[in-house]
Amino acid sequence: MTETSRVRVSIVGVVVLALFGALFTRLWYLQAAGGTSLAAAANENRVRVVTEPAPRGRILDANGAVLVDNRVSDVVTVDRTLEPKEREQVVDRLALVLGMSVDDIDARLDDARVSPYTPVPVAVDVAPETLVFIGEHNADFPGVSVDRRSVRQYLSDTPAAHLLGYTGEISEDELASQRVGDYELGDQIGKAGVEQSYERDLRGTPGKERLEIDAQDEVVRSLGSTKPVPGHDVQLTVDLNVQTVAEAALAEGMALARDTRNRAVDEKFETFNAPAGSAVVLDARTGSVVAMASNPTYDPNQFVDGIPTALFDAYQTPESHDPLLNRAIQGQYAPGSVFKLVTTLAALTTGQINPGTVVNDQGCIDLEVEGGVFCNAGKAQNGYVDLREALTVSSDVYFYELGRAYWQQSRRGEPNGDAIQEEARALGFGAPTGIPLSGEADGRVPDEAFKVDFNADNPDPKSKAENSVWLPGDNIQLAVGQGDLLVTPIQLASAYQTLANGGTVFTPRLASQVLDADGTVTREIAPITKATVALPPGARDALLDGLRGAVRSDGGTASSVFQGFDFDAVDVAGKTGTAEVNGKHDTSVFVAITPPDPAPGQPQYVIAVMVEEGGFGAETAAPIVRRVIEGLYGLPVAPIVMAASTVED
Repeated sequence: MTETSRVRVSIVGVVVLALFGALFTRLWYLQAAGGTSLAAAANENRVRVVTEPAPRGRILDANGAVLVDNRVSDVVTVDRTLEPKEREQVVDRLALVLGMSVDDIDARLDDARVSPYTPVPVAVDVAPETLVFIGEHNADFPGVSVDRRSVRQYLSDTPAAHLLGYTGEISEDELASQRVGDYELGDQIGKAGVEQSYERDLRGTPGKERLEIDAQDEVVRSLGSTKPVPGHDVQLTVDLNVQTVAEAALAEGMALARDTRNRAVDEKFETFNAPAGSAVVLDARTGSVVAMASNPTYDPNQFVDGIPTALFDAYQTPESHDPLLNRAIQGQYAPGSVFKLVTTLAALTTGQINPGTVVNDQGCIDLEVEGGVFCNAGKAQNGYVDLREALTVSSDVYFYELGRAYWQQSRRGEPNGDAIQEEARALGFGAPTGIPLSGEADGRVPDEAFKVDFNADNPDPKSKAENSVWLPGDNIQLAVGQGDLLVTPIQLASAYQTLANGGTVFTPRLASQVLDADGTVTREIAPITKATVALPPGARDALLDGLRGAVRSDGGTASSVFQGFDFDAVDVAGKTGTAEVNGKHDTSVFVAITPPDPAPGQPQYVIAVMVEEGGFGAETAAPIVRRVIEGLYGLPVAPIVMAASTVED
């Protein structure tokens, strides 16, 4: 053998030894080091976990009345392991019996979100006679079973639908979110309202069963199971009785408005549109929501087992007026004269006026070189009025003068030029209140920065510069709740609540406690103080005196609404608002505080109602509020009557 051959043989030998060494090393790893982990992997491959949903917790009102519960539903299920031809025959027969389409049943059977080892529910709430028919003809329905399952049940007539919300199957986006815990496709999850906000409390712990699966993916045996644990009950601050009264009053008042002539239209007999509205009742001592109504409304039971596509599409049409929108927290409106609360507090805080400051209201003010004439509704002349009288008769001129004075100060570079905007933000306008419901709107408190931002994309430099200037008319409109100002009903109620309780801004509270199924309290939910507003000395008394006059005094904007009301039994202070909207009827607004000065331990409420295209505040909103107050105190309920304000505000 030559030297070259010996070298080659040596190289081959080294390679062979290296290969055998690697092989023996791998065999040792598989036998010793990796045996445990590989055995676990193999075991995992032959074990499947099937979950059983846990009943959700109930939702209770402040007095323990059940608002949302679970009920047992008869469900028809199908074994998805049927042979293709047999499945086709079964689906055809089921479609006829259940009154469903073949495509719908097939879609449910092919739904990847349902475990392949459990029967697939294809119909819920199946009629008893249908169940009997399937049972008597079981030979024609191989793989078909009847099961009883827990499904969500909401009270009939759907009180507080927007507040309670509804549940639905978890989406892939929700499943991918880090905000949800131990969920899988097909699970139910809160989609809106309290059902969504208190999902972690309401959702129970699913039961789990471990199944041994063979190579053909067939179940061999059960390896053990744990039972589902029901979710916790959530007790709300909402009073079902007050909620029912608020919803009924809102619906009745709006219906009456649609049959009432709009006095502001002279050309023809035209009734108010009043397509939508909302009502909010707060406990001024704690910020608790006592009632929250939004109209039009919907039935959350329609979402059980998935809302039909046709119905959901119908909810999106303009004619439906968006019944899924919770206008109490998502509706944004110019508030009109109810915003005079903010302007008053700003003026008293900065020393612009005192409660005795008098203005000669001749019906209009002329800005002359500053441009524009601004008048009271109907150019009504109120003569000499102090602050209390200005609030009682809703003198726009009184507040126009304040808006102009602040604008002049800002142009001169003096302090407090933005006093109205600053007071509005201190009271919570222009930002969410923090109520634990998703989708709350911000509202808007306009100022010069807003106009600059609004016109930022204007391609015309000259027009952009002109339209970005904060004009005197902007500030004058703001002072009476008009212009670019937008508020939500919950913000409005919260601001008046701060006046009522003496300066505390609460985050609106929806729930008071969380309980186990046996009634044991597991978590208390305390009121949350968000901020405090320092009310100037005498400011609260002056404001409440003016608001009392609005409902009691001759000439008060809501005095006609409260004729015959027993003020000796229940004290009330209130403010009307009428907001102009381009191309539409006015927005009707009314806010009440009752009682304005409660005795120690006595409840104190704030009620805010806004009705889109409902006319003057005294015409639609105020009668609705009166009905709610009567319900709160158990007073004799008077019929809702469309009333004309003594002075149009």
